[in-house]
Amino acid sequence: MLSRLSIRNIVLIEALDLDFARGLGVLTGETGAGKSILLDALGLVLGNRADSGLVRSGEDRASVTASFDVAALPPSVLETLDDAGIEIEPGEPLILKRQLKADGGSKAFLNDQSVGVALLRELAPALVEIHGQHDDRGLVNARGHRALLDRFAGGEVAGVEAAWKDWRSAQDALDLARERVARAAEDQDLLLAHLAELTTLAPVEGEEDELASARAQMQKGEKLADDLSALQHLWHGSDSALAQLRTGSRRLDRIAGEHELLGEALAALDRAVIEASEAEDKLDKAAEALAFDPAELDRIETRLFDLRAVARKQGCQVDDLPAKMVEMRAALDDIEGGNEHIVELEKAAQKAALAYREKAGALHDLRRAAAKKLDAAVAVELAPLKLDAARFQTSVVRLPEERWGASGMDGVEFLISTNPGSDFAPLGKIASGGELSRFILALKVALAEEGGAATVIFDEIDRGVGGAVADAIGERLSRLASGGQLLAVTHSPQVAARGDRHYMIAKSSQGTVTRTSVTPLTAAERKEEIARMLSGAEVTDEARAQADRLLVRV
Repeated sequence: MLSRLSIRNIVLIEALDLDFARGLGVLTGETGAGKSILLDALGLVLGNRADSGLVRSGEDRASVTASFDVAALPPSVLETLDDAGIEIEPGEPLILKRQLKADGGSKAFLNDQSVGVALLRELAPALVEIHGQHDDRGLVNARGHRALLDRFAGGEVAGVEAAWKDWRSAQDALDLARERVARAAEDQDLLLAHLAELTTLAPVEGEEDELASARAQMQKGEKLADDLSALQHLWHGSDSALAQLRTGSRRLDRIAGEHELLGEALAALDRAVIEASEAEDKLDKAAEALAFDPAELDRIETRLFDLRAVARKQGCQVDDLPAKMVEMRAALDDIEGGNEHIVELEKAAQKAALAYREKAGALHDLRRAAAKKLDAAVAVELAPLKLDAARFQTSVVRLPEERWGASGMDGVEFLISTNPGSDFAPLGKIASGGELSRFILALKVALAEEGGAATVIFDEIDRGVGGAVADAIGERLSRLASGGQLLAVTHSPQVAARGDRHYMIAKSSQGTVTRTSVTPLTAAERKEEIARMLSGAEVTDEARAQADRLLVRV
């Protein structure tokens, strides 16, 4: 609920800090004192459009801060805050703030954290519900009527929502399968041609790298062919260097025993023969590895060209060609076996649709029954509110299938007929300002246990009525406020007397400066204000006595 409202430099309000509590709070004051400024300020902090005209004359900026008791907030508010990444410690209030510059710029804050105005606007419906003379939100807005009726009926909407999701999921799977088969069928001839080409080519993953490596080796062999041939000539044949080393080693071996140095020379020559033999072996192996076969090189290059050409055609890498073959076979299998799969998906979608229709149909019946009860409950409230000629009707109509959804298959709207014989029409279209507010009050009373905003404000709901009707309005406002917080801007002493707290709005002038103030009244001050409301400018003893009677009675 709203616990505190602080206003700085809004129109005629220079500085104002008001504390609020549970129950019924009434705001009174003479016409033109500035009651609408309070509502404009509250609307600003709840995300309404920033109007630079709200900034007090001569000031460069204005601000409004509203504090709410978290313990009394609905779970939806806490969920929204959590989604926005805003944490509130236990016992900490929720503080909304809006700053407005004279040039039209504005900033929004939530617990001192800068936020977008859209977040304030999203939170507003759960925080404060304002009903005024020209209100086009809240109960007047048909978009919320279905949810209100469902809460009144206690209907099982979650089951319908789950059935709707199951149906949508099954239908989406069916649509996707149909689309896939249709697309594949259109491309069947092309798929067959591509698959035949790939099957003939028979690509293997990793083949490109192996071929490229082999080609590189053969190209090196082609480049080194002459050098390798010359080196092999030095090592092979009877007149080769290695052959001469071996001959020399054999001859030296026969005389090595004749002198110590000859033995050492033989050992060195043997080492040379061994090293030269190893070199010969390495050269032979290198020549074998770098063997250049023009026919094989041509085959490898042709294979690489074919693989890369097909990959370009398929728009993929060479290594992805085997996977492409698998995809193509799957697409062709879809064409061949797709109809069987589609039949299975059709059965699943039909089953899900039937389950949804059954649950939504049961909810429809529940809504129709609840609508009659709600109509009767509202009808009981109309006569005491001087709306005895009016009729209220909760319209529950089955929507065309394309408009069905997670909330069922029904459209729900609250309708009224203000005169006997006249047609029913939406609330906001045929009711005058005073009638509309009283209709909303009757609805709020009927829906009193069905939730809503944490704080409800009625702006001059008693306009144009008095006596017993005003008393009936006050009694109902008090009843509604007993379970939460309700604020009423009123001109009626009967309504004012019902308040748990009383605030007086007054305007004063000092020279060229005009200010609006709001003052919480003591018991004595409250009696005097109600007496003023009863008698006018001059408060009489008779008015004071009547004020006493009103206060005692409630």
